[in-house]
Amino acid sequence: MVEGKVVVVTGAGGGIGRDIALALAAEGARVVVNDIGTSTSGEGQDAGPAQQVVEEIRAAGGQAVASTDSVAESLAAGRIVQCALDTFGRIDGVVNNAGILRDRFFHKMSLDEWDAVLKVHLYGSYYMSRAAASHFKEQESGAFVHMTSTSGLIGNFGQANYSAAKLALVALSKSIALDMQKFHVRSNCIAPFAWSRMIGSIPTDTPEQQARVAKIQQMTPAKIAPLAVYLLSDAAREVNAQVFAVRNNEIFLMSQPRPLRSVHQGGGWTPQDIAQHAMPALRSSFVPMERSGDVFSWDPV
Repeated sequence: MVEGKVVVVTGAGGGIGRDIALALAAEGARVVVNDIGTSTSGEGQDAGPAQQVVEEIRAAGGQAVASTDSVAESLAAGRIVQCALDTFGRIDGVVNNAGILRDRFFHKMSLDEWDAVLKVHLYGSYYMSRAAASHFKEQESGAFVHMTSTSGLIGNFGQANYSAAKLALVALSKSIALDMQKFHVRSNCIAPFAWSRMIGSIPTDTPEQQARVAKIQQMTPAKIAPLAVYLLSDAAREVNAQVFAVRNNEIFLMSQPRPLRSVHQGGGWTPQDIAQHAMPALRSSFVPMERSGDVFSWDPV
Protein backbone atom coordinates (compact mmCIF):
# COMPACT_ATOMS: atom_id res chain seq x y z
CA MET A 1 0.00 0.00 0.00
CA VAL A 2 2.97 2.34 0.43
CA GLU A 3 5.24 0.99 -2.31
CA GLY A 4 8.06 3.43 -3.02
CA LYS A 5 7.13 5.94 -0.35
CA VAL A 6 9.74 7.25 2.10
CA VAL A 7 8.54 7.51 5.69
CA VAL A 8 10.26 8.73 8.85
CA VAL A 9 9.15 6.97 12.04
CA THR A 10 10.37 8.55 15.28
CA GLY A 11 10.79 6.47 18.41
CA ALA A 12 11.04 3.43 16.14
CA GLY A 13 13.66 1.50 18.08
CA GLY A 14 11.03 -0.44 20.01
CA GLY A 15 7.36 -0.77 20.89
CA ILE A 16 4.74 0.81 18.65
CA GLY A 17 7.27 2.69 16.53
CA ARG A 18 9.21 -0.48 15.75
CA ASP A 19 6.10 -2.33 14.61
CA ILE A 20 4.99 0.61 12.46
CA ALA A 21 8.43 0.74 10.82
CA LEU A 22 8.39 -3.01 10.14
CA ALA A 23 4.85 -2.89 8.76
CA LEU A 24 5.67 0.06 6.49
CA ALA A 25 8.70 -1.74 5.10
CA ALA A 26 6.66 -4.91 4.55
CA GLU A 27 4.23 -2.83 2.48
CA GLY A 28 6.99 -1.41 0.31
CA ALA A 29 8.03 1.80 2.05
CA ARG A 30 11.61 2.91 2.54
CA VAL A 31 11.94 3.80 6.22
CA VAL A 32 14.04 6.16 8.31
CA VAL A 33 14.14 4.46 11.71
CA ASN A 34 14.70 7.28 14.21
CA ASP A 35 15.46 6.55 17.86
CA ILE A 36 18.06 7.97 20.23
CA GLY A 37 17.79 4.93 22.49
CA THR A 38 16.84 6.56 25.78
CA SER A 39 15.07 5.14 28.80
CA THR A 40 11.31 5.72 29.09
CA SER A 41 12.08 8.85 31.12
CA GLY A 42 14.42 10.22 28.45
CA GLU A 43 17.82 9.44 29.98
CA GLY A 44 20.83 7.98 28.21
CA GLN A 45 21.48 7.31 24.54
CA ASP A 46 22.06 4.14 22.54
CA ALA A 47 22.28 3.75 18.76
CA GLY A 48 21.61 0.03 19.04
CA PRO A 49 17.76 -0.08 19.01
CA ALA A 50 17.39 1.92 15.78
CA GLN A 51 20.11 -0.05 14.00
CA GLN A 52 18.60 -3.35 15.13
CA VAL A 53 15.25 -2.45 13.54
CA VAL A 54 17.05 -1.42 10.36
CA GLU A 55 18.75 -4.82 10.25
CA GLU A 56 15.38 -6.56 10.73
CA ILE A 57 13.93 -4.64 7.80
CA ARG A 58 16.91 -5.34 5.56
CA ALA A 59 16.90 -9.02 6.50
CA ALA A 60 13.30 -9.19 5.29
CA GLY A 61 14.27 -7.59 1.97
CA GLY A 62 13.25 -4.01 2.79
CA GLN A 63 15.11 -0.70 2.73
CA ALA A 64 15.83 1.34 5.86
CA VAL A 65 18.37 3.64 7.45
CA ALA A 66 18.94 4.50 11.11
CA SER A 67 18.82 8.00 12.60
CA THR A 68 19.80 8.82 16.16
CA ASP A 69 19.08 12.55 16.20
CA SER A 70 16.70 13.93 18.84
CA VAL A 71 13.27 15.22 17.83
CA ALA A 72 13.37 17.58 20.81
CA GLU A 73 15.78 19.96 19.03
CA SER A 74 14.75 21.78 15.87
CA LEU A 75 18.10 21.47 14.09
CA ALA A 76 18.26 17.76 14.92
CA ALA A 77 14.73 17.24 13.60
CA GLY A 78 15.84 18.90 10.37
CA ARG A 79 18.69 16.41 10.14
CA ILE A 80 16.25 13.51 10.50
CA VAL A 81 14.26 14.75 7.51
CA GLN A 82 17.49 15.45 5.61
CA CYS A 83 18.53 11.84 6.28
CA ALA A 84 15.48 10.70 4.31
CA LEU A 85 16.32 13.06 1.47
CA ASP A 86 20.00 12.14 1.38
CA THR A 87 19.37 8.40 1.55
CA PHE A 88 16.23 7.94 -0.50
CA GLY A 89 15.81 11.21 -2.39
CA ARG A 90 12.42 12.27 -1.02
CA ILE A 91 10.06 12.17 1.95
CA ASP A 92 6.38 11.18 1.82
CA GLY A 93 5.35 10.64 5.42
CA VAL A 94 6.19 11.28 9.06
CA VAL A 95 5.02 9.25 12.04
CA ASN A 96 5.44 11.32 15.21
CA ASN A 97 5.73 8.52 17.72
CA ALA A 98 8.75 9.40 19.91
CA GLY A 99 7.89 9.94 23.56
CA ILE A 100 8.98 9.82 27.18
CA LEU A 101 7.19 9.76 30.53
CA ARG A 102 7.81 11.76 33.71
CA ASP A 103 4.65 10.86 35.66
CA ARG A 104 3.90 12.81 38.82
CA PHE A 105 0.77 14.20 40.48
CA PHE A 106 0.29 17.76 39.28
CA HIS A 107 0.81 19.42 42.67
CA LYS A 108 4.18 17.63 42.96
CA MET A 109 5.37 18.00 39.35
CA SER A 110 8.66 19.86 38.80
CA LEU A 111 9.36 22.31 36.00
CA ASP A 112 11.90 19.89 34.54
CA GLU A 113 9.34 17.07 34.48
CA TRP A 114 6.88 19.36 32.70
CA ASP A 115 9.40 20.70 30.19
CA ALA A 116 11.03 17.39 29.31
CA VAL A 117 7.77 15.69 28.31
CA LEU A 118 6.46 18.64 26.27
CA LYS A 119 9.80 19.00 24.49
CA VAL A 120 9.65 15.47 23.13
CA HIS A 121 5.93 14.94 22.49
CA LEU A 122 4.73 18.39 21.45
CA TYR A 123 7.80 20.35 20.40
CA GLY A 124 9.30 17.24 18.82
CA SER A 125 6.18 16.64 16.74
CA TYR A 126 6.13 20.30 15.70
CA TYR A 127 9.83 20.29 14.77
CA MET A 128 9.47 17.12 12.70
CA SER A 129 6.28 18.28 11.00
CA ARG A 130 7.71 21.70 10.23
CA ALA A 131 10.90 20.22 8.79
CA ALA A 132 8.89 18.00 6.44
CA ALA A 133 6.20 20.55 5.57
CA SER A 134 8.24 22.52 3.04
CA HIS A 135 9.01 19.37 1.07
CA PHE A 136 5.38 18.21 1.22
CA LYS A 137 4.22 21.62 -0.02
CA GLU A 138 6.66 21.64 -2.90
CA GLN A 139 5.72 18.15 -4.10
CA GLU A 140 2.02 18.70 -3.24
CA SER A 141 1.71 15.44 -1.34
CA GLY A 142 2.51 14.00 2.06
CA ALA A 143 0.98 12.62 5.22
CA PHE A 144 1.50 13.01 8.96
CA VAL A 145 0.45 10.48 11.60
CA HIS A 146 0.73 11.73 15.17
CA MET A 147 0.46 9.42 18.16
CA THR A 148 -1.85 11.01 20.73
CA SER A 149 -3.30 9.35 23.85
CA THR A 150 -6.56 8.91 25.71
CA SER A 151 -4.69 10.48 28.62
CA GLY A 152 -4.98 13.72 26.66
CA LEU A 153 -8.34 13.12 25.00
CA ILE A 154 -10.08 12.07 28.23
CA GLY A 155 -7.69 12.44 31.16
CA ASN A 156 -5.60 10.36 33.54
CA PHE A 157 -4.03 10.51 36.98
CA GLY A 158 -0.49 11.80 37.43
CA GLN A 159 0.10 12.77 33.80
CA ALA A 160 -0.58 16.50 33.50
CA ASN A 161 2.55 16.97 31.36
CA TYR A 162 1.87 13.99 29.09
CA SER A 163 -1.88 14.72 28.85
CA ALA A 164 -1.30 18.38 27.98
CA ALA A 165 1.20 17.47 25.27
CA LYS A 166 -1.00 14.77 23.75
CA LEU A 167 -4.13 16.92 23.59
CA ALA A 168 -2.12 19.82 22.18
CA LEU A 169 -0.87 17.41 19.53
CA VAL A 170 -4.47 16.88 18.36
CA ALA A 171 -4.86 20.64 17.92
CA LEU A 172 -1.53 20.79 16.07
CA SER A 173 -2.66 18.00 13.76
CA LYS A 174 -5.92 19.72 12.95
CA SER A 175 -4.15 23.02 12.25
CA ILE A 176 -1.68 21.27 9.94
CA ALA A 177 -4.60 19.60 8.15
CA LEU A 178 -6.39 22.92 7.65
CA ASP A 179 -3.30 24.84 6.57
CA MET A 180 -1.94 22.22 4.17
CA GLN A 181 -5.05 20.63 2.72
CA LYS A 182 -4.73 22.77 -0.43
CA PHE A 183 -1.34 21.14 -1.03
CA HIS A 184 -2.89 17.63 -0.69
CA VAL A 185 -1.14 17.08 2.64
CA ARG A 186 -3.00 15.14 5.33
CA SER A 187 -2.62 15.01 9.11
CA ASN A 188 -4.31 12.51 11.44
CA CYS A 189 -3.89 11.16 14.97
CA ILE A 190 -3.92 7.70 16.54
CA ALA A 191 -4.48 7.05 20.25
CA PRO A 192 -2.98 3.59 20.77
CA PHE A 193 -3.82 0.96 23.33
CA ALA A 194 -0.78 -1.31 23.42
CA TRP A 195 1.47 -3.02 25.93
CA SER A 196 4.95 -1.54 25.78
CA ARG A 197 7.69 -0.38 28.12
CA MET A 198 5.95 3.02 28.26
CA ILE A 199 3.16 1.47 30.35
CA GLY A 200 5.14 -1.41 31.83
CA SER A 201 5.14 0.24 35.28
CA ILE A 202 1.41 -0.37 35.88
CA PRO A 203 1.17 -1.95 39.38
CA THR A 204 0.27 -5.64 39.68
CA ASP A 205 -0.07 -5.90 43.45
CA THR A 206 -3.63 -7.26 43.54
CA PRO A 207 -5.50 -9.94 41.54
CA GLU A 208 -7.62 -7.19 39.96
CA GLN A 209 -4.52 -5.31 38.80
CA GLN A 210 -2.96 -8.51 37.50
CA ALA A 211 -6.13 -9.28 35.49
CA ARG A 212 -6.15 -5.77 34.05
CA VAL A 213 -2.51 -6.02 32.98
CA ALA A 214 -3.15 -9.44 31.42
CA LYS A 215 -5.86 -7.88 29.24
CA ILE A 216 -3.63 -4.97 28.25
CA GLN A 217 -0.87 -7.40 27.27
CA GLN A 218 -3.18 -8.81 24.60
CA MET A 219 -2.96 -5.44 22.87
CA THR A 220 0.38 -5.78 21.15
CA PRO A 221 2.05 -2.86 19.33
CA ALA A 222 1.59 -4.76 16.06
CA LYS A 223 -2.16 -4.10 16.33
CA ILE A 224 -1.53 -0.35 15.86
CA ALA A 225 0.63 -0.62 12.77
CA PRO A 226 -2.00 -1.44 10.08
CA LEU A 227 -3.94 1.78 10.69
CA ALA A 228 -0.75 3.86 10.57
CA VAL A 229 0.25 2.23 7.27
CA TYR A 230 -3.21 2.86 5.83
CA LEU A 231 -3.21 6.54 6.87
CA LEU A 232 0.14 7.03 5.11
CA SER A 233 -1.09 5.39 1.91
CA ASP A 234 -2.87 6.94 -1.06
CA ALA A 235 -5.94 4.89 -0.14
CA ALA A 236 -6.44 7.38 2.74
CA ARG A 237 -6.33 10.46 0.50
CA GLU A 238 -9.77 11.57 1.73
CA VAL A 239 -9.02 11.01 5.44
CA ASN A 240 -7.84 14.20 7.12
CA ALA A 241 -7.95 15.90 10.54
CA GLN A 242 -9.35 12.80 12.26
CA VAL A 243 -8.54 11.15 15.59
CA PHE A 244 -8.60 7.36 15.80
CA ALA A 245 -8.01 4.93 18.64
CA VAL A 246 -6.95 1.30 18.30
CA ARG A 247 -7.55 -1.28 21.00
CA ASN A 248 -6.59 -4.83 20.08
CA ASN A 249 -8.92 -5.65 17.15
CA GLU A 250 -11.09 -2.53 17.46
CA ILE A 251 -10.69 0.77 15.63
CA PHE A 252 -12.50 3.77 17.11
CA LEU A 253 -13.20 7.12 15.52
CA MET A 254 -13.00 9.58 18.40
CA SER A 255 -15.35 12.52 18.81
CA GLN A 256 -14.01 16.05 18.61
CA PRO A 257 -15.27 19.12 20.53
CA ARG A 258 -18.62 20.46 19.32
CA PRO A 259 -21.27 22.57 21.10
CA LEU A 260 -23.52 20.41 23.26
CA ARG A 261 -26.14 22.87 24.42
CA SER A 262 -26.69 26.64 24.61
CA VAL A 263 -28.74 29.14 26.58
CA HIS A 264 -29.66 32.65 25.43
CA GLN A 265 -30.90 35.73 27.24
CA GLY A 266 -31.72 38.79 25.14
CA GLY A 267 -30.46 41.33 27.66
CA GLY A 268 -27.23 39.51 28.40
CA TRP A 269 -26.14 37.78 31.58
CA THR A 270 -25.21 38.81 35.08
CA PRO A 271 -23.26 36.43 37.30
CA GLN A 272 -26.45 35.96 39.31
CA ASP A 273 -28.47 35.09 36.19
CA ILE A 274 -25.85 32.55 35.21
CA ALA A 275 -26.05 30.92 38.64
CA GLN A 276 -29.87 30.89 38.72
CA HIS A 277 -30.78 30.16 35.10
CA ALA A 278 -27.94 29.38 32.71
CA MET A 279 -25.98 26.86 34.74
CA PRO A 280 -28.97 24.75 35.84
CA ALA A 281 -29.98 24.46 32.17
CA LEU A 282 -26.46 23.51 31.08
CA ARG A 283 -25.56 21.22 33.97
CA SER A 284 -27.58 18.30 32.65
CA SER A 285 -25.23 18.21 29.64
CA PHE A 286 -21.98 18.40 31.62
CA VAL A 287 -19.36 15.88 30.53
CA PRO A 288 -18.49 13.82 33.62
CA MET A 289 -14.97 14.02 35.01
CA GLU A 290 -13.41 10.74 33.94
CA ARG A 291 -10.11 9.15 33.11
CA SER A 292 -9.38 7.02 30.08
CA GLY A 293 -9.66 3.78 32.07
CA ASP A 294 -13.22 4.67 33.08
CA VAL A 295 -14.37 5.31 29.52
CA PHE A 296 -12.64 2.27 27.99
CA SER A 297 -13.42 -0.10 30.83
CA TRP A 298 -15.03 -2.97 28.91
CA ASP A 299 -13.10 -6.03 27.88
CA PRO A 300 -11.16 -5.63 24.63
CA VAL A 301 -12.47 -7.69 21.74
